[in-house]
Amino acid sequence: MEYDIILAGVGGQGILSIAFVIDQAALEAGLFFKQAEVHGMSQRGGAVQSHLRLADSAIYSDLIPRGKADMILSVEPLETLRYFEYLKPDGAVVSSRTPYVNIPDYPPLDDIFREIRKAPVNVLIDSEKLAKEAGSLRAQNMVMLGAASIFLPLKEEHLKKYIGVLFEKRGAQVVQTNLKAFDLGRQAAFQKD
Repeated sequence: MEYDIILAGVGGQGILSIAFVIDQAALEAGLFFKQAEVHGMSQRGGAVQSHLRLADSAIYSDLIPRGKADMILSVEPLETLRYFEYLKPDGAVVSSRTPYVNIPDYPPLDDIFREIRKAPVNVLIDSEKLAKEAGSLRAQNMVMLGAASIFLPLKEEHLKKYIGVLFEKRGAQVVQTNLKAFDLGRQAAFQKD
């Protein structure tokens, strides 16, 4: 078993937090993982991406070849399109519908969504709305992780365990908010039309 994920977004959206939860859940499941260095974090709002590879045997490269990613998991819709060339022909795209408009010529959202829908499997999630419902706009990354969890070769309880570990130092309320965000994202992905 091999499962390759491109994580995408912009600085400040919590890509490292998503990677931590997936990495730790993979270890809990007895899988190997490799994660390429996350690029773009030095500037808030700058493009951020990471390659995350899971397998049941040793992984020799931390980079995903073009055309081989099982999933693009993106917290920003325009960033999703940047990595389409990495997606397998039958790959899944899980993307937020919530833009982070940081450029003056940001394309029309309808055009972006139309391109995302060209992926064979695509899930567009209103991460802003669901994060607000969970109790914090900052939980959009956990909404997106929840939506992606329906495709990941990892147990839901392992993912939730490491959400708890990630946020435990911030208090029980922050943990509960992020777990609720995960659940809302997961439910939304199952309800996709």
